[in-house]
Amino acid sequence: MPDLLLELRSEEIPARMQRKAAGDLKKLVTDALVDAGLTYEGAQEHWTARRLVLDIRGLTAKSADVREERKGPRTDAPQKAIDGFLRGAGLESIDQATVASDSKKGDFYVAVIEKPGRPAEAIIAGIMPTIIRDFPWPKSMRWGKASARPGALRWVRPLQSILCTFGPETEEPVVIDFEIGGIRSGNVTYGHRFHAPQAITVRRFDDYVEKLLKAKVVLDAERRKEMIATDAKNLAFASGMELVEDPALLEEVSGLVEWPVVLMGAFEESFLAIPPEVIRLTIKENQKCFVLRDQAGEGLANRFVLVSNIEARDGGAKIARGNGKVVRARLSDALYFWQSDQGDLPDLGELKPSAEKFGLDLAKPLDQRMAKLDHLGVTFHARLGTQGERVERIRRLARELAPLVGANADHADRAAVLAKADLTTEAVGEFPELQGHMGRRYAELQGEPAEVAAAIEDHYKPLGPTDTVPSNSVAVAVALADKLDMLTGFWAIDEKPTGSKDPYALRRAALGVIRLVLENGVKLSLKAHDVTEDLLSFFHDRLKVYLRDQGARHDLIDAVISPEADDLLAVTQRVQALGQLLDTDDGKNLLAGTKRAANILAAEEKKGTTVAGRVDQSLFAMDEERRLSASVDEVETEAGSAIAGEDYAGAMRALSKLREPIDSFFEAVLVNDGNDSIRANRLALLARIRTATARVADFSRISG
Repeated sequence: MPDLLLELRSEEIPARMQRKAAGDLKKLVTDALVDAGLTYEGAQEHWTARRLVLDIRGLTAKSADVREERKGPRTDAPQKAIDGFLRGAGLESIDQATVASDSKKGDFYVAVIEKPGRPAEAIIAGIMPTIIRDFPWPKSMRWGKASARPGALRWVRPLQSILCTFGPETEEPVVIDFEIGGIRSGNVTYGHRFHAPQAITVRRFDDYVEKLLKAKVVLDAERRKEMIATDAKNLAFASGMELVEDPALLEEVSGLVEWPVVLMGAFEESFLAIPPEVIRLTIKENQKCFVLRDQAGEGLANRFVLVSNIEARDGGAKIARGNGKVVRARLSDALYFWQSDQGDLPDLGELKPSAEKFGLDLAKPLDQRMAKLDHLGVTFHARLGTQGERVERIRRLARELAPLVGANADHADRAAVLAKADLTTEAVGEFPELQGHMGRRYAELQGEPAEVAAAIEDHYKPLGPTDTVPSNSVAVAVALADKLDMLTGFWAIDEKPTGSKDPYALRRAALGVIRLVLENGVKLSLKAHDVTEDLLSFFHDRLKVYLRDQGARHDLIDAVISPEADDLLAVTQRVQALGQLLDTDDGKNLLAGTKRAANILAAEEKKGTTVAGRVDQSLFAMDEERRLSASVDEVETEAGSAIAGEDYAGAMRALSKLREPIDSFFEAVLVNDGNDSIRANRLALLARIRTATARVADFSRISG
């Protein structure tokens, strides 16, 4: 079967867009081919800094013939209805239709519509211009003289050539001919823009890849990443160092080059006085280079690894020197930021009111930065006040939460006050991603307690489902306070997530609260900390997602969560205990018995059958009734005590005692007795089962 090769070569494709764009191209083309009636065996996308490539194998040579019978109106229908039928079926006269009949409709017209299949070449040529013209780039541009004309082609960067060949392996492929924006498709591409800019004639994918490789273009993105990582590690090892790996940077750099050449640059050792994280970010953000460390792993080395796109005649010495010059300039800025942040701010006198408000020591640099944050009145949100006001709220809440998480209240207070101070530092101003981390560094320099310094960095955590959760009790208190203030504040001004929109990352904040509570075993009443019913419902939704991701059954979660449940740890423990109970035979049989009781009761209540207000033991006629009633009394007491002591496994064990008396009751007792009083009393006994089990979980929500 034929294969299709497509290449869209442009001046440049930003690295951050390449992977998604290649995936978009694959989906758009394959969906369009399938919609047109073609099938294929496999499709693989590829990308480089200058080209998007699609390799489709086993594509059918033509679409299938289509035969459709379309029913029309009765033969005696008005002419207007018949004319409409002819237009819809594409018939010129009613003589082209056949007549059929059935017992209900009588005689009616039928149009037989036959559409012959189309060659794949024609289908491809038809779909490609639209796909290219409407391609979903986040940003695109027009270029050249044609850009002034309405409807001019837009592309991420100027589109330079289109390659499109089609055919089986055993035959010479054909060029799928189409044109868009003045560019006509062909079987020609070009190699590396410096090393091999000559035209290359291509037949199919295999020789395309081979010829590109000879022309200094590595098409496979994973292969480029492997080459860069391997060469960088080997170069570092040969120099007595180790590569500090960075998967995100590796992904980006592999998209900047078509022929990766790994080189090493250097900078002065004096710059190693800067914190390693600042050095790493400076070199990464400004030059897209990797940093190195000593093989002993004790600290960064004054070397870095860069990836060039050319093989220079001097072995890359000039390229490495040029990158080193830029790196040194950027590190000089970083060193200035680092040193400046440790000095005194000007006009300290203006900061005294803020210092007094927060109990700050203006002899300490980080305290000065917090006073500055408050003094400047930096806005957190137009309707939620300034950063200083937010810090005051977090401070109060952290002090409240401290005893609940086992933290020193004074340390939680101090950490909360300083948590946002580094927002006004030079280092964070240059690298916002260092907020929290720089605060910790500066806190350590001015002698703050270790757990205070750690909390300043960790209070932002967890930043996502895979991020670590702080276990330091002071950090837990401040992190909870920070996230709860975010959530209650935005709920108060009705700025909630909607659909896929969540500009303030409130879903992440809620998940953060959940993980902080559950992974640290914190018993916390959300309602006691200004969480409204609406916000509590939002927490419930996020908790369900979290627990399902952890492997919990959705029906058990629904059985345990009630609208007023505000202790997330208790909910989770109940779900776990309920799951353990239902994994046993007693639990499975108890579930069946309680559901049977609930179903009988619900059916009789729906019919209006009288249910006694309480169980009257004098009306018991059978031992099984007496045993079940006594067991319910015992279980209610035991389960209630277990729940009060937060022993949810114990509550489940208590419930399991109902299994045998319920089974015996249904085997021996007829609930719908002919005597109205006895029936009403037995229904009341079933109601007691429902009430007793409901204290632990809503068994009606459990499947099975």
